[in-house]
Amino acid sequence: MPRTLPGPVAPVALTLLLGLWGITREGSMWRDEAATWQVAHRTVPEIWHLLHQVDVVHGLYYLFMHGVFTVFGDSLVALRLPSVLAMACAAALVASLGTRLAGRCAGQAAGLAFALLPAVQRYAQEGRSYALVTVCVAAACWLLVAAVDSPGAGRWAAYGAAVLMAALLNWFSLLALCAHAVTIALARPPRATVLRWAGAASAAVTGALPLILVSGQQSQQVAWIPPISRSTLIGLSLTLLVGALCAWAARRGLHPPTSTRLPLTALALPLLALPPLLLLAASLARPIYLDRYVLYTHLGLALLIGAACQTLALRLRTHMPPSRTTAVLITLALLGLLPSQLSLRGASGRIDDVVSTAENVAAVRRAGDAVLFIPAARRDTALVSPAAFTGTKDVALRHRPVESGTLNGRERTPDQITHALLTARRVVVISDAGAASAATSRDRAKRRALDAHFIRCDQTSERGRTVTVYERRDNNLPMRTHEDEGAHITSRGVRSVRVPPFPYG
Repeated sequence: MPRTLPGPVAPVALTLLLGLWGITREGSMWRDEAATWQVAHRTVPEIWHLLHQVDVVHGLYYLFMHGVFTVFGDSLVALRLPSVLAMACAAALVASLGTRLAGRCAGQAAGLAFALLPAVQRYAQEGRSYALVTVCVAAACWLLVAAVDSPGAGRWAAYGAAVLMAALLNWFSLLALCAHAVTIALARPPRATVLRWAGAASAAVTGALPLILVSGQQSQQVAWIPPISRSTLIGLSLTLLVGALCAWAARRGLHPPTSTRLPLTALALPLLALPPLLLLAASLARPIYLDRYVLYTHLGLALLIGAACQTLALRLRTHMPPSRTTAVLITLALLGLLPSQLSLRGASGRIDDVVSTAENVAAVRRAGDAVLFIPAARRDTALVSPAAFTGTKDVALRHRPVESGTLNGRERTPDQITHALLTARRVVVISDAGAASAATSRDRAKRRALDAHFIRCDQTSERGRTVTVYERRDNNLPMRTHEDEGAHITSRGVRSVRVPPFPYG
C-alpha cells in the first residue's frame, strides 16, 4: 500500500469502495430488509405500537432508519448506506487497534482484511442492524485498550456507553463482555483497572436489562431458527482454526509496542472464539445460533489476520518492505474472493427477493383477483410494493399490520379464510419456492381450499419465491354475505420501491 495513505485511510477507502459497489444489488431486497423498509415508513407512535408486540430487539434500529428515511428519503441506497458507513468506521477502528497493539503494518493489514471478509461485505450492504452493532463493539474494543493503557473515568464511561449502544441494537453483543473479561485477565492490570472495567460492564448490562427482559417475552419470533447443523459447525470450526493459526503465527513474530499492556492476541482471540461458542452452547437448549448475531467477532479475526500478515512479511526475504509485501497479500486475497464478491452483489445473493416477486405479481394479476400469502410472512411483498397488487383483494387479512401493531397483519380464522376463498374466481398465491407443507392451521386451510376448488393455471418461481395463479373449477360462485370479505390492496401507505428496471402498477 502506498506510504501516502497513513493510518486507516486505505482500509476505510477499500470498505467504502466495496460497500458502494453494486449497493442496490440489481434492485433486489430480501425479507429481513423488507421488514426494515416497511417499519421505517411508519410513524414513531406506530413503531412504538409494533415494539409492544414484536421486534423490540430491533426497536432502536427501526427508529434510526425512520429518521434516515425522513431526512434523506426512501431508496435502496438510503436503506443500506448506514451499514456501509458503519463498516467503514469499523475498518478504521480495526486498523487503529492493530497499529496500537502490533505496529503500523499489522494495523493496515487488519483493516484491509476486515474489509475483504465475505461476511463483512454481505452485511455492509444490508438494511439491518448488524453493521451498526459491529462498529459499536469495535469502538468498545478500542476504548478498552485505551482505558487499560491509560486509566481514566472518562474512557471507562465511554467504554460502557459503547457496549450499551451495541446491546440496544442487539443485546447478543453483550457476549463480547465475556471476551473482554478474558482479555482483562490476560493483561493482568492493577486491581483498580479491573474494578473500573467491572463497573462499566455492569452499568451497560443494567442499562440493557429492560430490553433483554421484554425481548424474552417475544421469544416466539426466533422459534423458526433451526437446530445447529453440521455445516454450521464446520464453518465455525474452520473460522476458529484460521484464527488460531494466525494467532500462532502472530505470537511467534510480533513484539507489541511498549506503549500498550495488551498483546494483540489477548484481545483478538477471545473476541473471535468466545461469543459464537457461548451462543452455540445456548443453542443446545433452544436453537438460537445465527452467525449474524455474532458478526462482530470478525473484528478479532481481522486483527489476527493482520498480525499474521505482518509476521509473514517480516519473515519473507524479499527486496520489498513489509508494507508492500502485505499489500501484495491483500491484493491476492481480493482477487481470490472476487467470485464471492460478485455473488453477494447479485439479485440472487440472498435467500429471496420481494421486489422481483412483486414484479411477477404485477404481470399476472387482474382486477378483482384474490391474493393469498403462504405463509403470512410473505405478505411483505405487498407491504413493500403495494402498487403491484392494486385492485386485488387480500382475502385472508383481518387486521392490517399498522393497526394491529405487527409486521404482517393478523389473519382470519381458517373457516373464514375458506369462505372468503370460495367467493373468488382467480387467486394469486405468493409462497416460498420449494416450500414444505403448510405449517399452520390457516395455511393448511388455504391449501385445502385451493386443492378442492381451484386449478393451477400458471406458476413462476424466481429468486426464492413462487407466484402461482389458480382459477375456479366452475363458475358457480356462492352469494357473498359480507362486504368485508378481504382487504383491498391499494397504493396508499408505504410506497413501492422504485428501482429500474421494475415498473410497478
